[in-house]
Amino acid sequence: MAQLHKAPFQPARTSAQILARTQARSRRKAVALAFTLSALGALAIAAAGSLIAPGTAHAQAAPAAGGWPTKPVRIVVPFAPGGTTDILARAMAPELSRAFGQQFIVDNRAGAGGNVGAEIVAKSPGDGYTLLMGTVGTHGINRALYAKLPYDPIKDFVPITMVAAVPNVMVMNAEKAKAQGIANVQDFIRVAKASPGKMNMASSGNGTSIHLAGELFKSMTGTFMLHLPYRGSGPALLDMVAGNADVMFDNLPSSMAQIKAGKLTALAVTSSERSGALPDVPTVEQAGGPTLKGYEASSWFGLLAPAGTPPDIVNRIQQEVAKSLATPAMKERLLAQGAIPGGNTPADFAKHIDNEHKKWAQVVKSSGAKVD
Repeated sequence: MAQLHKAPFQPARTSAQILARTQARSRRKAVALAFTLSALGALAIAAAGSLIAPGTAHAQAAPAAGGWPTKPVRIVVPFAPGGTTDILARAMAPELSRAFGQQFIVDNRAGAGGNVGAEIVAKSPGDGYTLLMGTVGTHGINRALYAKLPYDPIKDFVPITMVAAVPNVMVMNAEKAKAQGIANVQDFIRVAKASPGKMNMASSGNGTSIHLAGELFKSMTGTFMLHLPYRGSGPALLDMVAGNADVMFDNLPSSMAQIKAGKLTALAVTSSERSGALPDVPTVEQAGGPTLKGYEASSWFGLLAPAGTPPDIVNRIQQEVAKSLATPAMKERLLAQGAIPGGNTPADFAKHIDNEHKKWAQVVKSSGAKVD
């Protein structure tokens, strides 16, 4: 990764900024009252359903040999329904249910940038009945961003496999972008610099790749947007579509439907190369010119188990996930959503997690990002 350009991080300190934050939070609460968790759950299930091959969701094999599993298995998603973490977990759950003959149930436990859900799994027995859909935030970023974590991302977990890697996408509410004359990244930088702190930046929570992608952008461009952390991409996207939030560096799969519907305008993807799902959308580096040279902030999602989980269970889950991700139907559906299928071995996933921590520690340091 190219050396990052550093600009001072500017947390909200003035009364005007604090008032703006209070007003924004009030608006978020008002919008949230118009939506129920069941609606978010339906959104996630519908999105996940687009990743499941027809006819496979209800087929189940006999219980696997070896005594495991003999009861349902819980997949903890450390964010609210509707985001990419949740979408991928709900896509994998029926595949694993079919393979092992027991239900794999998604359990959303949002909060603290994924730390709440991760802690639950870290403190669960290593018996194969509790898994985590971890992210670059829970296992790559948070170690550098938080002074103290309630779990150890290395000692408390056993990596199983990466499920998917995705770029983030810089999106704006389509109507707000048009009203402000913003059609590309250069326009956005111009408007943001003209009124520092007037624009706000939604994220799925402190420490997520969505948050850090925005902080890196702010650092390299010298812009300032007020950070609005939510409990997942789903709630944040509701405010984006409603026009209560200005910009978001969301995971591509969770924003794709709103981009296609014309509700959100995609200004750029945060990967080093363009996404095949949005071939006409440039990368941040391409759109931003020399100021954003070397910018890259992609995300990944993978299954992990509590420390002490037997290797044979870990390997069997990895094999079934890899088998599912290798099917043409699943590949096609993931790629259409902007996600790159994973399926690597536990050892390779562990190496990837270590490399990602080193990378994001540098991003946190260079951007000056802090937990609000």
